[in-house]
Amino acid sequence: MADPYRPLKTAFGRYATGITVVSCAPPDQDAVAITVNSFASAALEPPLVLWCIEKRASTFGAFMAADHYAVSVLRAGDRAISDRFAAHEPGPPSEAESEVFVTGAPLLKRRLAGFDCRVVDRHEAGDHVILIGEVLKFDSVNGAPLIYYASRYHDGPETE
Repeated sequence: MADPYRPLKTAFGRYATGITVVSCAPPDQDAVAITVNSFASAALEPPLVLWCIEKRASTFGAFMAADHYAVSVLRAGDRAISDRFAAHEPGPPSEAESEVFVTGAPLLKRRLAGFDCRVVDRHEAGDHVILIGEVLKFDSVNGAPLIYYASRYHDGPETE
C-alpha cells in the first residue's frame, strides 16, 4: 500500500536536522530511549528545549510518566546508534555506554552535547505530543554532527 503521507514527508525532509537520542527513567520503570530529530532550543531564560514524540511510539507511556528526560546529540559516524534507538522497543542505553547528571535519565557517553531536563509542559499536537523541558545541566564538545536530510543520514561538517 502506498504511503499517503509520502509527499508531505518528502517536503519535511528538505529541512536538515540533527539526530538525538532522548531518554527517561520513569518512576518504578526501566529507562527507555528513542531516536529523535525534532529536538530544538526554545528559550534561553529560562533555558528550555523541546522535542516531539509520536503517540504510537513504544516508549510513549514511559515519557508521559516521567517528569524528566535527557537529550544526547549524536556525533558524525553514529548512524548505528541512531538506528538502534529508532527500532521498536530498543531498550535503554547500557550502564557502560551511559551516564547520568541530575535527573537520573541516561545520557550517552559518546555525544556531541547533552541536556538533562525537567519536563515543564506537554502539548498535544495531532498524533504527537510536544515535551518542553527546562535544562538543568548540559555539556558539549567539539566535533561534527550526525545530520538527517532527504531521508538519509549525512555526517555534518567538522566544527571547532
